[in-house]
Amino acid sequence: MGKTRTLSQVCSLLEISRRAVQGYEKAGLVKATGKNKYGYLLYDEAAQQRIKRIKLMQQLGFKVKEIKDVIDSPDDVLVQAINLQIEKMNDIIREKEDAICQAKKLIVEIKK
Repeated sequence: MGKTRTLSQVCSLLEISRRAVQGYEKAGLVKATGKNKYGYLLYDEAAQQRIKRIKLMQQLGFKVKEIKDVIDSPDDVLVQAINLQIEKMNDIIREKEDAICQAKKLIVEIKK
């Protein structure tokens, strides 16, 4: 990244919707760092990195309120929250893998 970008450029670069960024702004998670001469919102490198981090946290399963609670926490608190979320995701993966295994067994039974 490395430079100030418009909302449209940020959305394109980070593969995120305009609505998502606007939702982050509404929730107080991020804000534009300025406007250009045409009135377009601008986001500096720090804001872009923050949007990228918020997006990742949502992909990890954090709700916006949870992100708001931890994103500005000390690093050790943030790392602990992310590790906990990873464990939750691993539990879900194990449950899904078990369900797939059971479904395959059921298919074999049905075909007999």
